[in-house]
Amino acid sequence: MTAELVGVILAAGKGSRLDPFNAHYPKPLLPIGNKPIIEHHLELFRALGIRRAKIVIGHLGDRIVSHFGNGDRFGIEIDYVEQEQTLGIAHAVGRLANEVFGPFLLVLGDIYYAPRHFQTLIENYELQGGGAVLAVMREPDPAQIRRNFSVELDGRGRVRRVIEKPRRPANDLKGCGVYLFGEEIFDAVAKTPRTAMRDEYEITTTIQLLCDDGVPVSVAEVVAWDYNITFARDLLGANLKYLASRDLERLVHPDAQVHPDARLGSVVIGPGVQIKAAAEIDRAVLLPGAQIERNARLSDLIVSAEEWFQC
Repeated sequence: MTAELVGVILAAGKGSRLDPFNAHYPKPLLPIGNKPIIEHHLELFRALGIRRAKIVIGHLGDRIVSHFGNGDRFGIEIDYVEQEQTLGIAHAVGRLANEVFGPFLLVLGDIYYAPRHFQTLIENYELQGGGAVLAVMREPDPAQIRRNFSVELDGRGRVRRVIEKPRRPANDLKGCGVYLFGEEIFDAVAKTPRTAMRDEYEITTTIQLLCDDGVPVSVAEVVAWDYNITFARDLLGANLKYLASRDLERLVHPDAQVHPDARLGSVVIGPGVQIKAAAEIDRAVLLPGAQIERNARLSDLIVSAEEWFQC
């Protein structure tokens, strides 16, 4: 790739359905395996040789800036772009028109991706000479495709049609919310209408415009599994799947303090957590600063320094 590839993370959403944690956490700062979702994305960028990233911020964006700063601690140069109105992914992409010059890899800050052979995205982009490459996965559950978007291919393996939240998916290809775009995307964003159903500028509409204009758009099966953090319970589900995918029973941060008589099952325990009693804890996420002070049997919950949430 002749032009330097830039990484972009969309992290401006309000997380209104994440109650009660949305008052203290922007969704992209919520941890999977004791790392904020954004940090996993930055690790992916580095593995691909990406050295510059743009993070689009909005709700509680100052906390994201405070945590990641200029990126020095994470081995990547980070700049921030503010999206004052959250009107869809295509709208956020439009905010980058004067910020990004050349191809960029776009990921969503509220989805955890388990990558596999991500370099294929770049290889496909180079082979087709630009345009766009969409990350997809084979999804056996049609309900999951209906929550995301479907992709239909033509006889050459190029994208013919993308459908946002399809009622009847035509195949098992699910769009995952990872996109490698060339600069052609900005012209398509400028032509993207606001949808009637969600009153947003949908990126699937923009991609369909690319396809209709003859711009090469292809797919790459580079996601083993993903988890969209929409509701508080999703944070527990994603962390439990993270443990299972790595054959871990539990993950305890070295800065956590755990009572010697506490019994731990499938748990993720963050930094600064204090378990001060002989509690039995299973299927739980203890966020940084959480405290457990009673002998009790606890399961299916998320605890932060401010909140307890029973899943």
